[in-house]
Amino acid sequence: MLANAVFPGSCHPERSEGPAARRYSHYRRLQPALIAISVLVLAFPHISRAQSQPKAQEALEAAVQSELAASRNDKSVWRYRDHDASPEKNATYETIETPKGELKRLIELNGHPIDDGARDRETRRIADYVNDPSAQAREHKASAHDDAQAEEMTRMLSRAFTWSIASQTPEFITLTYRPNPGFDPPDMEAHVMSIMAGEMIIARDGNRIRTLKGALSQDVKFGFGIFGRLKAGGTFDIERRQVAPGHWEITESHVHIGGHALLFKNIGQQDDEVKTDWKPSTANNLREAEEQLRESK
Repeated sequence: MLANAVFPGSCHPERSEGPAARRYSHYRRLQPALIAISVLVLAFPHISRAQSQPKAQEALEAAVQSELAASRNDKSVWRYRDHDASPEKNATYETIETPKGELKRLIELNGHPIDDGARDRETRRIADYVNDPSAQAREHKASAHDDAQAEEMTRMLSRAFTWSIASQTPEFITLTYRPNPGFDPPDMEAHVMSIMAGEMIIARDGNRIRTLKGALSQDVKFGFGIFGRLKAGGTFDIERRQVAPGHWEITESHVHIGGHALLFKNIGQQDDEVKTDWKPSTANNLREAEEQLRESK
């Protein structure tokens, strides 16, 4: 919903997501932001909630309901450019969504157009996927699983945090959130939730989430630090905008969370993604998207 997981499964640009994945994309970026919360608790029937400001709680719940309704009802598909910068790669992709799924084609690497060899490899990669029903089925199954987790994450926001109004204008209301002491994380992943704090900006027109940002206030240790640690000070900033009247999409995400696991494997994420040039997609299926990507410059 506002996110895709950093682990397991960061938002790989080469991954061709199914239509369900795209519909929940405006929630999914909450997941890397809260890293390790990719497997959150599904039900907390007996949690005692710390006191949120009533008006803040009301604004949050209205926004959650608007986002859930949009994820159910918004069937629009889009074409855009996706610039993704991380320590491993600085790449720009042309992305085309369709009612049957999504395709991405690498067009620039490290600020330069890709060469003929790379273009040929992209053409083969996309063709292989379009002609592989089993790969598409696996992707759809993974996307559906992600969607279910993302929806649960959205629904539990009011229980995991306490909310206050920081400021208000005629256009926006800014909420701050902090951990709810009554939230009892069921596992190590959910423990990360207990030390997240930040803010949410809600657009009053439509009660849509415009900005979500937060930070880790202290280290998170796994197995007393032996098996892994997420470093204090890690931040995320997810920005969403209207790409057309009534249609909100993630336009920027900035995730900077450091850490390591056993044998010093990186378990954080350093990623800056910006999506631009939004326009309605005219592709009705993956094969049409493949053809349009092949013709694009």
